[in-house]
Amino acid sequence: MAIEPFSLGGRYVELVPLEVTHAAELAEAAVGDRSTYDYTDVPDSAAAMETYISRLLAARDRGEAVPFAQRRRADGRLVGCTRYLELRHWRGRPQPDEVEIGGTWLAPDAQRTPINTEAKLLLLTHAFETWGAWRVALCTDARNRRSWEAIERIGARHEGVLRNHRTSHMRTEAGRPRDSALFAITETDWPEVRERLTGMLARP
Repeated sequence: MAIEPFSLGGRYVELVPLEVTHAAELAEAAVGDRSTYDYTDVPDSAAAMETYISRLLAARDRGEAVPFAQRRRADGRLVGCTRYLELRHWRGRPQPDEVEIGGTWLAPDAQRTPINTEAKLLLLTHAFETWGAWRVALCTDARNRRSWEAIERIGARHEGVLRNHRTSHMRTEAGRPRDSALFAITETDWPEVRERLTGMLARP
């Protein structure tokens, strides 16, 4: 069940439906210090970015993902990507009952800003309050302590490590499996998580 593309807007970031026409600007966002991309699939050229986007759009058309480009409100520039994936329908309705938020990356100058926090708030709010989802999962390479700590900081609960869960994005491990640390937020967790995220954004 493919979901029609839609946008989500906040004070710091707007999540817009990903398009192939975004390739050049997103490739520009991905240059510079790439040290935080060790565990993340972030193309390093406009051609590679086009291929990456085309793959995500094909997954969207199959009903497997809802990909977004992240547009910084301050200057209108695209500064990264994020998406819903692993959409699961338990109740036989168009809206997913379980989703994962992942595939997230930001330009170096957009990291450690309110953008990622607000993007998570927008995605979680839509999942729980518009779709009525029961559960939202988040995964990261089990070795990625920075991502692990960031996920826990928003209030997601660690549920374990899935061995050989996905393909590694480490350049030295092409084609090899990775272990994934699995986290989740349920509908009963959501009010507390929403309050935590809102409080984080209210801090100077």
